[in-house]
Order: sequence, then C-alpha cells, then structure tokens
Amino acid sequence: MKYGLQMFSVRDITKEDMEGALREVAAMGYSFVEFAGFMGHPAETIKKWLDQYGLRASGTHTGLAALTDDVLEETIAYHKAIGCENIIVPYEKLETKEAVDQVVDRLNVLQPRLEKEGITLHYHNHDHEFKPNQDGVIAEEEFLKRTKINLEVDTYWVFAAGKDPVAFLKEHKDRISVIHLKDGVGGHEGKSLGLGKAPVLAVRDTAIELGIEMVVESEGLEPTGLEEVKRCIDFLKDVDAKDGK
Repeated sequence: MKYGLQMFSVRDITKEDMEGALREVAAMGYSFVEFAGFMGHPAETIKKWLDQYGLRASGTHTGLAALTDDVLEETIAYHKAIGCENIIVPYEKLETKEAVDQVVDRLNVLQPRLEKEGITLHYHNHDHEFKPNQDGVIAEEEFLKRTKINLEVDTYWVFAAGKDPVAFLKEHKDRISVIHLKDGVGGHEGKSLGLGKAPVLAVRDTAIELGIEMVVESEGLEPTGLEEVKRCIDFLKDVDAKDGK
C-alpha cells in the first residue's frame, strides 16, 4: 500500500529544514505528502525537492485567507507549479449559524472556480463540525447539504466526536477521495498509529475497499515528529505484510 503524510506531523523541523523533512519521510516509505504551509519556499524549489525524493504533493491545507479574491490566482498558480490538484480548507471555528453560512457561501464560490483550474476543493474536519454549535447548527451536515465540495475526513476527529468513522466513510463515499489516518485515546490526545483507541485498522480496510487515499497524521512530536511518523509507517508496513497488501 502507498501512504501519504501530512507534513504538520513534522512541524518541528519543516520551518528550518523543509528539504530534510521531505528527504527523511520519503526514506521512511511515505509515497506522497500533504503540505501545511510551504515555509516561504518558492514553488519551483518545492517541486524540485518533491521530484528529487520521489514524492508527489497529494494536497495542501490552505486556509480561506489564502483563497480570497486578491490572492486566489497566486494560490492556484503555486499549486499548478508543484503539481498539486487538491486544496483542503483545514479549519474554521464555525461557532455560530452566521459563521457557518459565511463559510458555506465562500466554499460555493470557490469550488467551481477551482474546478475550472483542475483543482478539487475539500474541507478537513475536526470534532466540532459534528456537534451543534451555539446556535444548534451542525456544520458537517450543512456542508453535505449545501455544498458540492469534497470532504477530507479526519477519521480520528470523527471518532473523538463520538461517531463511527467507518460508517461515515461508507455513507458519504461519493464525497470522499482522501482521509487522515490517525489515532488517539479520545478527546484531544493523539497517539501514533496503533497506540490509541481509534479503529485505525477498520478505517484502513474501509479506505482500501472504497479506493480512498490515506494520509497519515500524528501530531504529538513524541519525542520528535520524525520518530513519531516513523512509528506510524512501521506499524502500517507490519499490517500490510500480514494481509499481503
């Protein structure tokens, strides 16, 4: 199996050594990466490093601030230059109905504009999107009903919200092309894959069954980002070996 890595997982070194981070995660066996910022590097440099280390940019976590009308064309051009076809909005507070409405409206403007450029727009959830906000609105339900964007499902946060991530993936498979494969013990305490309580193996099996791409995210920097993501890929290699994937 091929797995990707969300580069936020190694944020302790990317600000100072993005090239070294890409080199190390490629050497571990990750096949592609999802960026969480480019740390000031021009697109040409990022693309050179990706090519050098045999990686591809599967997506980026790009906030709505980088998708405003005045910078949208620049953001699109950067993604095209690095060969990235997926923009993922990583987080919005969504505390009120008004906030949800504003985000929905903006996503609905962006989605067809990006689609014309060959870029797919996604939204990445945390746990709060699955819970009623202060106005009783459940943001994830609003995105499903009122937009056509794809969902990058962070399967750990679905679990932390008290939902079944496997059931969610199956129910909404037509809107999902990539997930975060992630573990933790509940709440906001994450763990390396296989060391928490989330149904990581069932999620992995379901993603394989549905043809959904898997991006590993492990946020604890325990004791460093590289050591944590090495544990994750080693866990997955062991699982792959056991079931012949």
